[in-house]
Amino acid sequence: MKRGLALIGLAFLWLLPVGHPQQMAEDACSLHILVPGLKGEKGDSGDMGPPGPNGEPGSMADSPREGRLARCPDFTQLADMASESVGGKVLFATDDFFAPAENLIKSDSPSFREHEYTEFGKWMDGWETRRKRIPGHDWCVIKLGIQGIIRGFDVDISYFMGDYAPRMSIQAANLEEDKQPAIPQRGVRTGAAATPEEFEAVAQLKSDDWNYLVPMTELKPGKPASSHNYFPVNSQQRWSHVRLNIFPDGGIARLRVYGIGQKDWTATDSKEPFDLVAIAHGGACVGYSNAHFGHPNNMIGVGKAKSMADGWETARRLDRPPVLENDENGILLVPGCEWAVFRLAHPGVITQIEIDTTHFKGNSPDSCKLEGCILTTQEEEDMIKQKWELPGQKWKPLLPVTKLSANKSHLFDSLTLELQDVITHTRLTISPDGGVSRLRLKGFPSSICLLRPREKPMMRFSVKAGFRANL
Repeated sequence: MKRGLALIGLAFLWLLPVGHPQQMAEDACSLHILVPGLKGEKGDSGDMGPPGPNGEPGSMADSPREGRLARCPDFTQLADMASESVGGKVLFATDDFFAPAENLIKSDSPSFREHEYTEFGKWMDGWETRRKRIPGHDWCVIKLGIQGIIRGFDVDISYFMGDYAPRMSIQAANLEEDKQPAIPQRGVRTGAAATPEEFEAVAQLKSDDWNYLVPMTELKPGKPASSHNYFPVNSQQRWSHVRLNIFPDGGIARLRVYGIGQKDWTATDSKEPFDLVAIAHGGACVGYSNAHFGHPNNMIGVGKAKSMADGWETARRLDRPPVLENDENGILLVPGCEWAVFRLAHPGVITQIEIDTTHFKGNSPDSCKLEGCILTTQEEEDMIKQKWELPGQKWKPLLPVTKLSANKSHLFDSLTLELQDVITHTRLTISPDGGVSRLRLKGFPSSICLLRPREKPMMRFSVKAGFRANL
């Protein structure tokens, strides 16, 4: 009976807002976190504060106020839903004279070339419009590559020290795919402004009437090479498009739209296995031992990895023996390992496992194993506080210790084909260290969890931030 109640409780868990994965304590940066009020109201409290010196979770009381220097907010550990790397696309921009709006959604950080100029002026790595001499202001529309719940924005004006937009606002909408108007392809845009035909086409989106997630707010410059303006978002709605308004003109280097995917599970084909951990569907990393060269969330990203930078890679473990030896099965005999824990996008049964080490040619793990468990909201929060020291009997094997090869995609059948156990979380353990480009866990959502979402959730589900395990 208790087991049944737990499963029903988990149904509500997956319908509630997801929390934020942890952030490594040493990830500090110079930034401004702005918490603007909506429609003239007093600003609400910010996102969770940064982890403490010993990795303890931050608290709402630690949230910085406008203009105060702080650590990067927790929501920056989530997926950039607008990035070109996940399929984000600029649909329209009023003007791209000095630099096109497509630069806003580049996956890499902005750069600066001191002596480089184009025929239109200084080369800039961002979106920069001409100095406006007609009525109005500039704006652009971006279709999100991952559609879902937005947790926060980073409006990055790095290197735009004399040309950044003084003010901006952000609107959003959730548009049905089959009801979106045809927008002309943009092509090469530098030196150009939107044509009357493009204005006519984008007018069908009625973006003037979209919801405001960030009202008009002044941007604050910081260091030339790192000038971030962060805006936490308190909305539980699903969004598919954003509109960035700048007032009246100027430049912005990057727009990061941080959040988590949200899928309509009732529309899933029950006969075909589905990737239950994909970040685009709502999967998220909620714990890891080491992420020196790449965050574990990269493993559950969209599409195939483009390089090692697009995967999870740990530092070399210092506790490895001076001379390495194998056991009778060819597995290295080493004392330590690294791990990452994921919350599935939906509780379900895993039937197929893909562990891809593509691009990791000299630094792939020797072996790995995969386990699963079922946790309630409170249990997950407790595990994060305890650095995932979960009792051994909680974890059920999905894949035993298995030898891995470099630069190769590995496909396995899950042990749950026999167990038929519903799980909510998985833990990937690699030994002794190294990198993995992609983790795909295909299976079937649990039908017991397919309940109708409530308009107003009965409770708020959040994952405390801040820990790093020392193994």
